[in-house]
Amino acid sequence: MNDSVQTFVFKNRGALLAVPAIALAVFGKPSALSVTLGLPLAIAGELVRCWAVGYSGVTTRDDAVSAPELVTAGPYAYVRNPLYAGNAITAAGFAIAFTGGNSALGRLALVGASLAAMAGVYATIVPHEESFLRSQFGEAFDRYCADVPPVIPRLEPAGTGNGTWRPSVIKEAESRTFLTFGAMLGVLALKALKA
Repeated sequence: MNDSVQTFVFKNRGALLAVPAIALAVFGKPSALSVTLGLPLAIAGELVRCWAVGYSGVTTRDDAVSAPELVTAGPYAYVRNPLYAGNAITAAGFAIAFTGGNSALGRLALVGASLAAMAGVYATIVPHEESFLRSQFGEAFDRYCADVPPVIPRLEPAGTGNGTWRPSVIKEAESRTFLTFGAMLGVLALKALKA
């Protein structure tokens, strides 16, 4: 894929991923059961994301790919893209929570489109990020890729891991994510009360 397309998608990933969230908020019809099933999943995804950010730090918010070090500890010892895995879990949770009262076809369309949009964005930016990491860290990154899968986590952590858990960076790095998560919770609550 064209590097300028990858750069554009990376820089605008937040806005691009807001589109399916807005679609869920506008067209979703939550039910008590869907909220009960989906909300814990959405929260679990955000916890995975916070765990990852505690290791990777605020560089995850940059408009261009950056990495002062190759982090391989914590969730990065299980899966190469724990931030995106957390996002996918959160998105699936909100998709379930928002669509319980939609028709089967409406639910399928909303959930499918939301997850497909996310997959498309990540399928574009992960190779972009990995190209950067390979250029920065060379053989160390290649060894990491050989040991740690990109999407489906390992059952046991790989190696000893490089990186330090710094929970103090979570508030700064995740402030926009927390606002978005809170807005989705607010819309979900309003829609559920009207149902």
